[in-house]
Amino acid sequence: MPFSIKVMFYRFLMRLLKLVTLFIPTPKPTIYSGSGSARKVCATIGHFGVKRVLVVTDAMLVKLGIVSGITDELERLGVEFVLFAEILPDPTYDAVEKGVNVALENNTDGILAIGGGSAMDAAKIIAARVTNTKPIQKLTGILKVSVPILPLFVVPTTAGTGSETTIAAVASDPSTNQKTPIIDPKLVPIAAALDPTLMLGLPPAITAATGMDALTHGIESYLSKHASPETDYYAMAAVKMIMRNLPICYKEGNNEQAREAMALASFYAGAAFTKANLGYVHAIAHQFSAFYHTPHGLANAIILPHVLEYSQTAAAPRLAELGVAIGVGEATEDDAVLAQKFVDAVKALIVTIDIPASLDKLKEQDVSSIANNALKEAHYLYPVPRYMDINQCKTIVRQMLPA
Repeated sequence: MPFSIKVMFYRFLMRLLKLVTLFIPTPKPTIYSGSGSARKVCATIGHFGVKRVLVVTDAMLVKLGIVSGITDELERLGVEFVLFAEILPDPTYDAVEKGVNVALENNTDGILAIGGGSAMDAAKIIAARVTNTKPIQKLTGILKVSVPILPLFVVPTTAGTGSETTIAAVASDPSTNQKTPIIDPKLVPIAAALDPTLMLGLPPAITAATGMDALTHGIESYLSKHASPETDYYAMAAVKMIMRNLPICYKEGNNEQAREAMALASFYAGAAFTKANLGYVHAIAHQFSAFYHTPHGLANAIILPHVLEYSQTAAAPRLAELGVAIGVGEATEDDAVLAQKFVDAVKALIVTIDIPASLDKLKEQDVSSIANNALKEAHYLYPVPRYMDINQCKTIVRQMLPA
């Protein structure tokens, strides 16, 4: 099929997906923000009538004492808990199924995720699998979660994914080297805590990568063909807050005010892309994570400037608006000039927070598969401002090969 005809087909699919987004209501979680807000989520779990909650997290957060600070509050409130602390970055089907078994064996009637995007994604899928008696493969795609999930509550410990407000979760299929999304409004948590005290002292590298994940959400939402006044409001707020506060968090890890701003920005960016959707940065990043277990935020950060340059001409008016919003230019300037200033500001931020220019693990022999998988994901899901063909995608991926 000629590429021009494919583009027309993709645009038709995107219009259908936009109609789905407009007419299917998206719930919003109750959000508690500020120091000590994690305790409020514990109280909400009790008020909701949950008797035994599965706590989904990772071993490092247990070791650091972050999890015990929250589970102690559950005990004080009389809520029993079962700890499942086996989540690793980019959770696989096997890890999720293990969590499902733990939940079923212990008759848990609620889920609490404590951690970053991997913990929250795993918790969402576990909560869906417990109530939907079909394998993960049958849940992947759009609107495949037929039965409401177990009551889900989340406490993010990084400011990046925005998973606390999104309708999506992702798990890796080890048999295909692909990250498979599950997209359904039923995956939105009941309540979330944006507690900056849990993020104080995060290592600079994690702060940088997760912050760039949130920035990518905000930018791709703003450039999306599904953007609306509502998503623009959230996306622009997120981009402004991240460009201002991420360098502060990177250099001053214990700056609670900047940490809270980043947590809010991550939430806003998540609210934006839940309706406006994402783009090629995420499509390629998912392949880097599936092939090489590259942390998702780091993958986004490496890819972002290359995709912005590719999209720059088609998206110049929108990039120009972002440039004015972050203060790198005036609205009286030409769109192309402002768009370049915004892209340059993103590149400067990446340098400031020490994001590498290439992916050390990327191999030439994988470029074709990565590009094919990325386009397969993007062209059926993402309303991008400018489509790319397979050769253009390969060219972009090759730009990130190590020297």
